[in-house]
Amino acid sequence: MTSSASEPSPSTARPRRAPSAEDRQVNAERTRAALLDAALEEFAAKGFAGARVRDIAERAGVSKDLINYHFDSKEGLYLAVQRAWLAREDAFSDPGLPLDELVVRYLRDALGDPRPMRLLAWRGLTGDRQAIPNAVTGTEDLSAMRRRQDDGELSPAVDPATLRLVLLGALAAPVVFPDMVRRLFGAEVADPGFTARYEEGLRALIRELAPSSPRA
Repeated sequence: MTSSASEPSPSTARPRRAPSAEDRQVNAERTRAALLDAALEEFAAKGFAGARVRDIAERAGVSKDLINYHFDSKEGLYLAVQRAWLAREDAFSDPGLPLDELVVRYLRDALGDPRPMRLLAWRGLTGDRQAIPNAVTGTEDLSAMRRRQDDGELSPAVDPATLRLVLLGALAAPVVFPDMVRRLFGAEVADPGFTARYEEGLRALIRELAPSSPRA
């Protein structure tokens, strides 16, 4: 049986080109991105202790050895997920915005992708902080809240730490307690009507925290 004239002979076949440094870099970035997304999914669903390296790798579609290659360890991957969130936060967080607008931006992000908020809840309710000391950065900076008080946006009677915690709870509530959203608002968290009503409710609450107008 003779070979077709259109088929190259083994001696004339073009050798396979080795991937360039640029190709390798692109593939490495894709792998890291896939692992970060898969890790966020697993950590948000199961917490640090419950998430397994094998499941993260399978979700990302790569070998679990690549987790150690790119992030050194499961702990390193967890910290990388947190750093990725901080980079994402920079894209929508602007301390120069009025507080009500800033809070609404955080709310929209939390409802658009609830995984970081779920991860935060796991971290608070389990021993993740003991397992990963570097995940805790220390005392929360309240200088922005105090600056708003100095600028007259917030009443000086408001305790900045209390307000920060209350606002965090308000942002987390729809993610952590979707059943309460149904009971209180008669809607699902994903319902645009709930989002609009909740946004306006938060804005109204924050406006009430402004200093009282001086009496005539």
